[in-house]
Amino acid sequence: MEYSGAQWGSSALGEVGRWVDVEQDATGAGSPAADASTGGGAAPSAPGVPVVPAFLGTHQPRMDDKGRLFLPAKFREPLSGGLVITRGQERCLYVFPEAEFGRLYTLMRQAPVTSKAARDYQRLFLSGASSETPDKQGRVTVPPPLREYAGLHKECVVIGAGARVEVWDAQAWETYLADQEGAFAELSEEVLPGLI
Repeated sequence: MEYSGAQWGSSALGEVGRWVDVEQDATGAGSPAADASTGGGAAPSAPGVPVVPAFLGTHQPRMDDKGRLFLPAKFREPLSGGLVITRGQERCLYVFPEAEFGRLYTLMRQAPVTSKAARDYQRLFLSGASSETPDKQGRVTVPPPLREYAGLHKECVVIGAGARVEVWDAQAWETYLADQEGAFAELSEEVLPGLI
């Protein structure tokens, strides 16, 4: 599977988490197309290019005693066909739709096996990965080693992070926000060149 930048050329993020086609007039100004057939929380794509969900927002579900977490309602459909949970940076968990995880795995396989840093990253990222399917109530079981890694107990925060979902311990998320929000508000250079 390959992604191309062309898939974003005629699209825009409309209402929260829903991609819509955009028609451009002669001046280059765009307006949502009458047929937003690419709705459902996924980015539109060119023929043969997989659709990538746009996960957005912050949610605070609770984890039950069996380690099950209710997925936010608007995340359930894109994750209903299966997902992969694994270790993330800053001691959170990354949750990917299976197709997105497959795309990342394909890219990882291209890393040279002679690179120690690549081997180390792949070992930790893949050895912690667990393929899961949400139940009919939208719950997903987080395996005990991953709960321990992220320090997850009852109070959790689930955030949309674009093509992935992140699961945080509520206190760890609050600490992260307190540490990062000031710096984010004061950014004066481009972190993502050409974006904003």
